[in-house]
Amino acid sequence: MQRFYVWDPLVRLFHWSLVVLFLLNAVITDPEAKLHENLGYLVVALVLLRLVWGLFGSRYARFTSFPPSPSGAVAQLTEIATGRGHAHKGHSPLGALMIYNLLLSLIGIGSSGYLMTTDMFWGTEWPEDLHEALVTWAEISVLLHVGAVIFESRRTRVNLARAMITGYKEMPTPETERSP
Repeated sequence: MQRFYVWDPLVRLFHWSLVVLFLLNAVITDPEAKLHENLGYLVVALVLLRLVWGLFGSRYARFTSFPPSPSGAVAQLTEIATGRGHAHKGHSPLGALMIYNLLLSLIGIGSSGYLMTTDMFWGTEWPEDLHEALVTWAEISVLLHVGAVIFESRRTRVNLARAMITGYKEMPTPETERSP
């Protein structure tokens, strides 16, 4: 196994803070409470910080290291279907698409939540409907993300959850990789 430093402290802190805040807001807090609103603003602040870090951060944190690639995602799905594949040092193509999906969903959730607090949209139903639909979409996406992390960790023999805790990915060396 080879060990690579991939996830810097800000990426890891962002990830796990987001996990806690999203879980609190989606499952525990009362949606009508001020705490729900404040936690939502914290989530938006985290996402904005991550967007800045995606431009100026460390190598694997930068968006240029994991551009959205439908062709890359199809290639990864083909690898999965044929039992081939390799681990990626940073985000895999499917992982990258999930990251963009979650960031955009959280921006939409925060924006629609904010609109519900404004005089202009007070009592208007569509911001609340949009907010609820995006929360449902984000919850489904999170479940898919967790399932994919478990699946890919087993498939590639790289403990992705541990890497998001320690910052290091332990990856198979070429001679220890499974043959197709």
